[in-house]
Amino acid sequence: MDRCVVLVDAGYLLGAAASLLAGDPSRSRIAVDHSAVVAGLRERAELETGQPLLRIYWFDGAPDRVPQPEHRRLRVMPRVTVRLGALTRTDGRWAQKGVDAAMHAELSELARNRACSDVVLVTGDGDLLPGMMSAKEHGVAVHLWAVQAADGDYNQSEDLVAEADERRVLDREWITRAIRVREIAGVCAPLSPRPEIAAILSAPLPESAPKPQPVPDEPAAAGKNGSATTADTHPPAAPGKLVPTPKDLAGLRAPAHPAPHPAPSATLRWSSDKGMVGATETAESTLPTLAQLTTAEQRWADREEDITTVSGDPFEVGQVFARRWIARLADPANIQQLSVEYPRVPHRIDGELLRYAARFGLLAHKDDQIDEHDRYAIRAGFWREIDARSVADRQPTPAAE
Repeated sequence: MDRCVVLVDAGYLLGAAASLLAGDPSRSRIAVDHSAVVAGLRERAELETGQPLLRIYWFDGAPDRVPQPEHRRLRVMPRVTVRLGALTRTDGRWAQKGVDAAMHAELSELARNRACSDVVLVTGDGDLLPGMMSAKEHGVAVHLWAVQAADGDYNQSEDLVAEADERRVLDREWITRAIRVREIAGVCAPLSPRPEIAAILSAPLPESAPKPQPVPDEPAAAGKNGSATTADTHPPAAPGKLVPTPKDLAGLRAPAHPAPHPAPSATLRWSSDKGMVGATETAESTLPTLAQLTTAEQRWADREEDITTVSGDPFEVGQVFARRWIARLADPANIQQLSVEYPRVPHRIDGELLRYAARFGLLAHKDDQIDEHDRYAIRAGFWREIDARSVADRQPTPAAE
């Protein structure tokens, strides 16, 4: 068949791009426009092979092989097929398992079935050498593409380079069309600073409180961006700093709220707490949930937006949920009613918020619960949008002439 196929090792492509642009192979250091990457790969493959594209295979790792937000966006794109290996953590480092074997199997199968005349490999791993040799024996031309190395040297197996029929380099100019360095600073600054959360997080724990566990490092290849957004709510913890959970904080005294936010209680109360002190569900029975406000047509549109545009960053997930809830409210007074509950999200809405966040691969896979650090970021994003609407509502309207 006179067609070309592109096989992409995402760990190599994005890790090498991060090294080139940010000087660090961590994928969390870059922002990727996946639609632009796919379009660029297709255009260049068809130009260099002289054959129409059959398909792009995107190989990547994911915890428990559960698709992450970027994988969900990619797999609904035309001519793109996503193949996932496992992403495992050993000795504090994340590593892909099964990706090379999947690429080898796909390459061999394509060549054996004569599904294409040309194969483009975007990889640097020498484990693919047997598959490359097998493809050549079946009459397939193998094109090996490299990402420009940050140090100007090879970042591919020399055996792969020697065995390939053609070799090209994706240079900095090509890479920057779809990939950029992510800003280290938070994306959004809080509109109404609430330093009491930072104060509570830095306060010593009661003697009777259980010792919290250290917050794990973010996996570089998991596609999460929580480190950039949690700083919007409280300063980033120093390396090894312990972050208390809501249960740890249940007995701590919170400082008074700065105007214009009245203090709902002297205790920081989260919906996940059991046996909350002085918890009165004043907003629980009257505030509508997002599900109650959403039509079937809106639910379909929401799902499309989640797949195509929402990154899955915990802070952003909270913002998107809050924006939809605010936009569909029939009674604007519900926003003020919710604001007086701060920092506690009413139980029904909080449960719905966390279930929504679970769609984006934010579950800790051992116990099917969202990591406590991510919960802070999800709720902070939710309150950020409530703040933004509250501030807008308090702005004086121009006097009519």
